[in-house]
Amino acid sequence: MTYLLYRVDSMASGDDKRKLKILCIHGYRQNSQSFRERTGAFRKIPIIKKHTELVFITAPNRVPSLPVEGDESTSDADERGWWFSKQDKSYMAQDYTDCCNGFDESIELVKKTFLEQGPFDGILSFSQGAAFASLLCGMKEQNPELFQFDFAILVAGYKSRQSSHQNFYSTPISIPTLHVYGDTDKVIPKEMSEDLLQYFVEPNILQHEGGHFIPASAPQKKVYTEFLQRMLDSQEKKS
Repeated sequence: MTYLLYRVDSMASGDDKRKLKILCIHGYRQNSQSFRERTGAFRKIPIIKKHTELVFITAPNRVPSLPVEGDESTSDADERGWWFSKQDKSYMAQDYTDCCNGFDESIELVKKTFLEQGPFDGILSFSQGAAFASLLCGMKEQNPELFQFDFAILVAGYKSRQSSHQNFYSTPISIPTLHVYGDTDKVIPKEMSEDLLQYFVEPNILQHEGGHFIPASAPQKKVYTEFLQRMLDSQEKKS
């Protein structure tokens, strides 16, 4: 595994119009709009702003609303998930189950998105979305024609514990990845993110002191920039 250094090598010039098209996959109880809002600071990073096109999609599975505290009514927020770990349409990242209801629908949505809005150079993903992205990486490793993308950024990612997903981790995943996780994440403990690393060949790692969010302070900006600059350079060599 590789820890990215806090440095930046040669940067693309301001006049360079190269762009990376990145599919953005939200976390559980989010949707495309809420995830876009949560990436505000990330999207302001110069290399993101100038050299990427971010495409946000919404998972097909509606998550049942939670009761509002002090009120018998429920929230009407459009909360979505990529699959459920229980038959009652709930999900816990820690669940070891045979249930993955909604997963096939999510795969079909991604296939449709790649067909209609692709090709994509990479994936940006968060929490359950990052677990989903790890499965997409595994699928791609085993069947390169299924999804065409060249890298993935997994923030607060972890290995899916659903039994039907285990085969997707059986082959070492060679696609370049950047794994971002926080020391104080209470939703996805860092140990779960660290456990995922073993399934990737030379994963790049960005560990920060914060919790369950996409960090974008100065040290993290340098790491994102270095990783994405490498992806831009790879794209240029292929063209």
